[in-house]
Amino acid sequence: MDCLIGLTIRDSRGDTRRMPRLFKTAKQNRVFQDVVDQIQESILRGRLKTGQMLPPERELREQFAVSRGTLREALRVVEQKGLIRIKLGAGGGAEVQAPGNEQMSESLALLIQSRSVSLKHLSEFREALESEIAAKASERARSSDLPELWELLRQADGILSAKPLDWRAFVSVDGRFHQALARLTGNPMYISVLQTIQDNIHPYYDRFLPKDKSTLTENYHDLVRLLEAVQHGKGQAAADLARSHVQRFNRYMKRIEQSDAHCGQEP
Repeated sequence: MDCLIGLTIRDSRGDTRRMPRLFKTAKQNRVFQDVVDQIQESILRGRLKTGQMLPPERELREQFAVSRGTLREALRVVEQKGLIRIKLGAGGGAEVQAPGNEQMSESLALLIQSRSVSLKHLSEFREALESEIAAKASERARSSDLPELWELLRQADGILSAKPLDWRAFVSVDGRFHQALARLTGNPMYISVLQTIQDNIHPYYDRFLPKDKSTLTENYHDLVRLLEAVQHGKGQAAADLARSHVQRFNRYMKRIEQSDAHCGQEP
């Protein structure tokens, strides 16, 4: 087993300190993947903190006993995972990043843009996700959590009363309401996945969502009833309301999708 000798590490401000050696010589039968795995594990286990810089390339090559090309390719893969950011120029290097949902969001956006995720697929997933979030929020919400949600509904009501109707502003408030509801669960998986959906659902809204006042008003009243169920800890009622809310809007969007397809087939 390799001796874990010390090395010099610096943070993004250039401050240096001594710390135990982070990495072992890469396994020669899977050199490239082993380099990626070791760097990733060190970040995820907290041995490397957000904002710290990985050791300089020369030290990394010595520790892993790999070529410059292998190391650079491995670092690019770790960067694509969102775990480091490679900075160029004087004082550059590989800076540790906090794991986030940017890569997942980008992947979903590509699936949507390539039409690999249909409206039906997204609708089915949202029904299950948002009903579960509503149920958990009902169980875990505290009274101090609710004013933010009521304020968002007050904003939505104001948008509905204004002329002309700004449907994009209403949809923005609607998205923030659902994200705030997800935060009440205290579960980072719900929060992250819903955020990813919200970040990428707008192409569907632009194309398929009815934009008349009566439809948006119906949406507003759905959210009021949903928040009332959450406020009173009625988990099953909240789940049912969230599911029916998503289902109805899915039906609206589906009708427009079918109408567009029919018009496209006409001579």
